[in-house]
Amino acid sequence: MTAGPPGTEGLAPVTDVPAAFAQVVAEAFAVRVGRRFTVVLSGGPTARACYERTAALPAGAVDWRAVDVYMGDERLVAPDDPDANQRLVRESLLEPVGGAGSFHPMPTGGGPDACAAAYHAVIAGLLAGEGIDLIHLGMGPDGHTASLFAGSPALEDPGDRLVMANADPGERNPHGRLTLTLPAIDQARLAVFTVAGQTKRDAVRRLLDGEDLPAARVRAKTVRWVVDPAAMGLEVRPGPDPGRGRPAGRPAGQGAVGP
Repeated sequence: MTAGPPGTEGLAPVTDVPAAFAQVVAEAFAVRVGRRFTVVLSGGPTARACYERTAALPAGAVDWRAVDVYMGDERLVAPDDPDANQRLVRESLLEPVGGAGSFHPMPTGGGPDACAAAYHAVIAGLLAGEGIDLIHLGMGPDGHTASLFAGSPALEDPGDRLVMANADPGERNPHGRLTLTLPAIDQARLAVFTVAGQTKRDAVRRLLDGEDLPAARVRAKTVRWVVDPAAMGLEVRPGPDPGRGRPAGRPAGQGAVGP
């Protein structure tokens, strides 16, 4: 078996992915390299749950006035569209915490290439200055991350472009997209993948088998994978302490796990 990508060595399932993500954010904020803390966020149901839990961190865990929020990808829809990642971030995180120091959503109102060029300039300025402290990524059932799809130009041929317009060649994921490319993602100090649910089981298996999935190509300075038992093909009997991240199950079909 080929080794999986960075961050998957000895991977153990975490039964409460949102709580684990929130803890990672608090820890990263505490050891940030500068006065400010720059995060790049995502979309999707797992991301929403992670941001809701992060917004509920104890007072003082994160000074949101010192946090600058950017987006890692976006659907080419209106900002208030139900499918817009920026709407998800506003509803699940920014509004509950009373706002961050700054929020920089991706523009979607013009042509795709013009929107990508505008956000490229934003990210180029960020990387030339404070840099990215933490980027939050997910992984789709097909192995994509951000909006980097297998066989798409943004994944295979970004050149020096930090942001590109993109679409899923397999047409499994709707809407045209804007996405950070690997040359931008890989400059993050910490990349955190959160993966949850049985629909991700095959992708996680392929990832750990060393398959060249888009998500497997991320090479940030540090990469952490936070994966729940269902996505790892495990069955779990509910216990009293779901957030510790210790091995939480065994392969499906081998019975429930005792205390």
